Amino acid sequence: MSSKEKPTLGGTRIKTRKRNITIPLDPASFSDAVVQIYLDNAGDLELIARNIESSELDFSRYGDTFFEVIFIGGRTQPGTTKPDEGERHPYSIIECEPKREAILPSVIYIQKILRRRPFLIKYLENVMRRFLQSLEFFEENERKKLAIFTALAFSQKLSGLPPETVFQPLLKDNLVAKGLVLSFITDFFKEYLRDNSLDDLISILKRGRVEDNLLEFLPSAKRSAEGFAEHFTKEGLVPLVEYNAKKMFDVKLSEMKSSLTTQIAEETDIAEVIETVKHRIRDANLPDIEVVRILWDVIMDAVQWSGKNQQQNANSALRQVKTWAELLNTFCSTGKLELELIYKVQMQCYEDAKLMKLFPEIVRSLYDQDVLAEDTILYWFRKGTNPKGRQSFVKALEPFVNWLEEAEEEEE
Repeated sequence: MSSKEKPTLGGTRIKTRKRNITIPLDPASFSDAVVQIYLDNAGDLELIARNIESSELDFSRYGDTFFEVIFIGGRTQPGTTKPDEGERHPYSIIECEPKREAILPSVIYIQKILRRRPFLIKYLENVMRRFLQSLEFFEENERKKLAIFTALAFSQKLSGLPPETVFQPLLKDNLVAKGLVLSFITDFFKEYLRDNSLDDLISILKRGRVEDNLLEFLPSAKRSAEGFAEHFTKEGLVPLVEYNAKKMFDVKLSEMKSSLTTQIAEETDIAEVIETVKHRIRDANLPDIEVVRILWDVIMDAVQWSGKNQQQNANSALRQVKTWAELLNTFCSTGKLELELIYKVQMQCYEDAKLMKLFPEIVRSLYDQDVLAEDTILYWFRKGTNPKGRQSFVKALEPFVNWLEEAEEEEE
């Protein structure tokens, strides 16, 4: 029999792993505490800010609740704008008058809070995004207060508030369809432009990624350039209407130029290109002068230029003019448009060193292809108003003009 003792666990200390103790969320108590600060100070935002600053409230856990108390006077039910149980105060943004004088102090108050606690900006974004996506649950005058607050927040450059937080949530189909977004954005534009320039507004719209899509704020029944102009003109925002009209015009020009560039690069049949241009003019209501300018740009952009060989450049440019002369001739249908084409050639030759000496040859080629009439060339030579390089170009064109005048005399 072995006398060896059997092992036992007696007296052994068992180590246990420490666990993180999670404190349950208690937004109700936090909300009640903030509301009490408002009530104790009778809505005096200066005093409230001081008390908030000296409090030991856990803003990092209840940032959303904090801004709910600021905006609507108390806590909301999770994920909604509906009031939840608990204390409330009557000094919220929603409860004040829908005027900038009444709302601006709240903007300044929030700015002070954010300077001390910059981490709260993400909670402000959350709450604003939720409220803006739920505009239908606010009364009309409450939506106006939110619009005024938003405009003043950008005017005051509220710390770190990104424009996309405001504009992107507004593009919900149901809100747009009901006209709620148009009403909100109109109040926003009007308030913001009281203190800021149109350029400032456009900058915000660009950062919010909506500058190119202003029509999307309108319900589908009104979503047109005419509908936009009618609504915002009536609201006294004519500069915005003019800006949008120019923006849409530039987009249409760009689309036309892109389409023509492709067709010319692919050497599409001229008749088909002419039909494309006519279609674009009808659809976009493009001015004839702009069409002539675009045609010349696209035709010259397609030339394969040589780095140093001037003669090769001349041959390439003149070959291009001859190839697409019918296209130019179709749309240079009046003396005024022909003159505009000469001015366009003049400017390109002035701005591009490799074309500087080609001006008389290009004009001669356009004459030979019946794009430019003799009278138009003589008018430009004698009375042209564009000064860019004019003295040099007049001198260079003089032999050709003398020839035209001599030929005219011989015919008489």
